[in-house]
Amino acid sequence: MVFHCRCFSILFEEHQQNIEYETKTQTKSTVTTGTFHTAYSDLNQPVHSSHPKPIETSNLGEKLRDFKVAELKTATKNYSTKIGEGGFGNVYKGVIKSLEHPCDEVHVAVKLAKGLLQGHKEWETEINVLGAVEHPNLVKLIGYCGEDNELLLVYEYMVNGSVRDHLSPKSETPLSWDMRLKVAQDAARGLTYLHEEMDFQIILRDFKSSNILLDDQFNARLSDFGVARLGPQEGFTHISTKFVGTMGYAAPEYLSVGRLTSKSDVWSYGVFLYELITGRRPLDKNRPQNEQKLLEWMKPYLGTSKRFHKIIDPRLEGDYSLKSVQKLSFIANCCLCRDPKSRPKMSEVLEMVNKLIEAPSEAVNSVKETVNDSTKDSRLSSYFSCFRKPCCVS
Repeated sequence: MVFHCRCFSILFEEHQQNIEYETKTQTKSTVTTGTFHTAYSDLNQPVHSSHPKPIETSNLGEKLRDFKVAELKTATKNYSTKIGEGGFGNVYKGVIKSLEHPCDEVHVAVKLAKGLLQGHKEWETEINVLGAVEHPNLVKLIGYCGEDNELLLVYEYMVNGSVRDHLSPKSETPLSWDMRLKVAQDAARGLTYLHEEMDFQIILRDFKSSNILLDDQFNARLSDFGVARLGPQEGFTHISTKFVGTMGYAAPEYLSVGRLTSKSDVWSYGVFLYELITGRRPLDKNRPQNEQKLLEWMKPYLGTSKRFHKIIDPRLEGDYSLKSVQKLSFIANCCLCRDPKSRPKMSEVLEMVNKLIEAPSEAVNSVKETVNDSTKDSRLSSYFSCFRKPCCVS
C-alpha cells in the first residue's frame, strides 16, 4: 500500500504495522508492510523512542517552515498568552515575521505538545496531513518545530475562535442563523475535499464544533488532524481500529466495534448540525439527566411541527426561518442513519446544504429539479427525501 504525497516518508518496523481491514464479503485479512509513504502516520502503533524521528524536510520544500524553539518562545513571549487547549496540548498566540515581507508581522497560533509519546504521533500526523493538502476550509499549517525534545506546530491565527465558542451560553457574539448555515456549508466543503476530492481519502475521526475555527471573515475552517486516518484501500469497506474521538459525536458502529469509514465523519457532521440548531453540546453532564445527551433529548420534538421550535437555540431570539431550520434538521437526519451505508456521502450532503442556502423557501422544489438532472447521481433522490420527513434519527 503506497501513497505518494507532498510530505515526508515514515518508516515502520514490520512487526509493528498490522492494520486490519474488512472486505466487501466480510472476509478479514491482514496487511503487513514495511515502508509507507503516506499522508499520515498510523496512530495505533507504539512509539518506542522518546525522541522525535527526523523529518525529511527536503520533501516539504518551502511549504512548511522549520522553526527553532527559541524563535517560538520569542514569538509567544515564552508561551504567555494561552488561547486554547486540546488532547495534544495547549495553544498559544504569537507573532512571527513574514518570510516574503520581513517587515510584516504574522499572527499565529502555536500548539505545544504535552508529552513526547502520544504527542509525537499527533504532531507527525498534523504535519503529514496539512503538509499534503490545501483548501480554503482547512486551517493552514505554517510550520513546525521538533527541536530539543519540544514538539510544536504553528498555524495561521483564527481571530474569531471556534464555532463552539460562539455557541456557548457565555459567548457575547452568538452566531446568527444565516451564519450557522454558512458554517454548515463551509464545514461540508472541507469534509467533501478530505473524503472525495484528492487522490487519497482522509477520515478526520474527531470532527466537532471546537475543531471548526473562524477567520476574520467568519469563514469556517476544519482543524486538528492529529488523529486523522487514511481511508480504507480500494476493495475494502472499512478500517478496524480503536476508537479515538469525542463522545457524543462518534458514529455507533465506530464507537462499539471500531469500524471506521468516511461515513463516521458524516454521522459526526449530522450531530454538529443539531448542535447548530439547538446551541447545545452533544453531551453535557451539567444539564438534567434527561437532557444530557442531545440526540435523545430532542427526539420527542421531531415528530411534530408544533413542538419542533422548542429545540431551537433560544439565543437566536426568533430571528430565523422555521422552514429553514426544519430542512437543516432533515439533512442532519440523513447523516444520522444508524446504517452507515444509508448515510449520504459528504458531496451529497453539501449539495443539499447548498440548495437550502441558495433558495431556503423553495428548497424542496430546487432539490427535486436537481434529482431530475440526469447528470446527478440517482442516489440523491433518496437523500433529498430527508427534506420531507425526519425519518433517520433512532
